[in-house]
Amino acid sequence: METIRISLGDRSYDICSGRGLLSKKDLFIQYVSKKNVAIITNETVGPLYLKKLRKSLSDATSIIEIVLKDGEEFKNQDSLDIIYEALLNNKYGRDSILIALGGGVVGDITGYAAATYMRGIDFIQVPTTLLSQVDSSVGGKTGINHRLGKNMIGAFYQPKRVIIDVDCLESLPDIELSAGLAEVIKYGLIRDPIFFEWLEQNVNNLLKKHPDSLIEAITRSCNNKAAVVTEDEFETEKGIRATLNLGHTFGHAIETALGYGKWLHGQAVAAGMIMASHMSMQLGFIEEQDFTRIKNILKAANLPINPPDLSQDQFLDLMASDKKNKNGKISLILLRSLGEAFQTEDYDMKVLEKTINTKIF
Repeated sequence: METIRISLGDRSYDICSGRGLLSKKDLFIQYVSKKNVAIITNETVGPLYLKKLRKSLSDATSIIEIVLKDGEEFKNQDSLDIIYEALLNNKYGRDSILIALGGGVVGDITGYAAATYMRGIDFIQVPTTLLSQVDSSVGGKTGINHRLGKNMIGAFYQPKRVIIDVDCLESLPDIELSAGLAEVIKYGLIRDPIFFEWLEQNVNNLLKKHPDSLIEAITRSCNNKAAVVTEDEFETEKGIRATLNLGHTFGHAIETALGYGKWLHGQAVAAGMIMASHMSMQLGFIEEQDFTRIKNILKAANLPINPPDLSQDQFLDLMASDKKNKNGKISLILLRSLGEAFQTEDYDMKVLEKTINTKIF
């Protein structure tokens, strides 16, 4: 088992990753012993892993299961209310704990429910998709979507522990594995060029779900995110944590325009990273050969390299609502080089428009 520490003072916690961790009772016992536990999952993941997880929670006082519908379109207030009502109906108090068993949607909703129920209760992340294991479960960003924008309602709220069982990826559909690889590739692009080279050489092993390769990719991704979150927990003016959003300003616009769930988050981020890379090349930061490497690895990971057919006005209108924006300007994460990203509002709008209107990369 690999253990990575997120050092945030009294909000510090461990990320534990390895095989068979759902069955390791000792990873849960200190948080669930003699407590009321609510497991939040969805209709897809629940039948696969609820029974195994419950066995590791045998020291809990009581356990309830809250099963949500599966999909990004259900990351909303209605699903949040289902959690609140179950907790209230079962008279769960502030000493209760929530466990998120699922992908990024389940993790984000559960984290936000924990942050807001009775003004804050504990929760544990048990991510079951590659995307949630390397990204959304780590760092304390929680929330729900609004019809006018993705992740517009939420809170920074850290879990007590993140438990990553790589064996859960055995049941993951290929399309969702590829979506998770978008976030893995992102770490190589924004801060770890050696990791990017490793990914170029190992992308096929990852697609084949080679356990050792998956563990290596998850560990290196989580180490990168841990370093960023430790330095900039709340995405401050320093802009360090904001670099984790490479491709996300474009990607969130795609998800919102199409309707949540039409494209997977990782697919939208992949197209967004191509667009951000194209802008970086047009502005003279990265070379054409660098852009080609980015395009090739995303293609190799079976990810889209072209956005859907949205108009310039659609893109600009939705990007104007992004949380990173400053002083009425669209803030973008661009690449200064392979392995170095930065946040900026200082660019030629004509270059942004050219990127939006470039349909074949």
